[in-house]
Amino acid sequence: MKELIIGVSGINAIDNPGPGIGVARSLKEDGELKVKIVGLAYDAMEPGIFMDWVVDKSYIMPYPSGCGDAFIERLLYIKESHGLDCVIPNLDAELPLYIKNAEVLAGHGIHTFLPGMEQFKLRSKDRLAEIAGRMGISLPRTKVVHSVDTLMEAIEELELPVMVKGSFYKAYKCHTVGEAVAHYHQLVAEWGYPIIVQQVVSGDEMNVVGLGDGEGNSLGSVGIKKLSVTALGKIWTGVTVKHRKMMAAVDDFVREFKWRGPFELECMVSGDEVYLIEINPRFPAWSYFATGVGVNLPSRLVRRSFGLPVAPVPDYAAGKLFIRYTDEMVTDMDKFQKAITRGET
Repeated sequence: MKELIIGVSGINAIDNPGPGIGVARSLKEDGELKVKIVGLAYDAMEPGIFMDWVVDKSYIMPYPSGCGDAFIERLLYIKESHGLDCVIPNLDAELPLYIKNAEVLAGHGIHTFLPGMEQFKLRSKDRLAEIAGRMGISLPRTKVVHSVDTLMEAIEELELPVMVKGSFYKAYKCHTVGEAVAHYHQLVAEWGYPIIVQQVVSGDEMNVVGLGDGEGNSLGSVGIKKLSVTALGKIWTGVTVKHRKMMAAVDDFVREFKWRGPFELECMVSGDEVYLIEINPRFPAWSYFATGVGVNLPSRLVRRSFGLPVAPVPDYAAGKLFIRYTDEMVTDMDKFQKAITRGET
């Protein structure tokens, strides 16, 4: 099998880490796959650029905004100058461009394994009631609002505290009307309408990372319980779990919506009650946890993309611990200077 050159974004391994380094580590740890990792960065200070043992070469990308022509041109430049067989995008803002241009990229020999645009739109928080119903689980009481007046009505009905959420990004727990109004205006300015107001539910934070084949079948999934999180809400320690109802709901999600590609489901679990909180249509920052317990989802994605053998879905053990930690590197300025001046290292 020839060596595959895989582009991976989200290599910003900072206090609010992207998924890219975990995805790259997973690919490197498949002993049968021969891969070189191309880091797709947006800033010359992204730590992944300097992690030579994981990322073999890096390029600075234009931001994925507007029609995306410059973004796609950059990918085609990488393909021509260095080689690029597959891209695993790991940031929400990139996904619409990759989905829209999947056929164009495929025509140039760049594989992706992503949901379609209609599947991508399922992540919108105003669609979660429909999804939760088809998964057989609950959704916290939710109101979709388009004005301050309807926001006030929602707060009165749901009662404080409430979660105030953007349709696609960001969520704030609000204990007062003033907090709710302030975050409402902030979210409208950033992301537009609608704004979602949601009941606060108690329980254990549990997440699932998974991979669907696009035909209704799962290529693997791992459930975790968050034990501690950072101030930014990122998992710091966690443990693998096999909550029966939550994992059955994941299988229903993949089957009902024929999901293609990676995903993360965020849930709140209290006993046998499972609440769907959010759907992320990509690998999460903690996805290496799954690889560490024997379910290498990035490797399985690449294998499926290229028609390579994919082993039966592996099992994993409950009770395995995940601990994130900080580390330091000391290196020369050469790479940073090249990233700034040449846009690649």
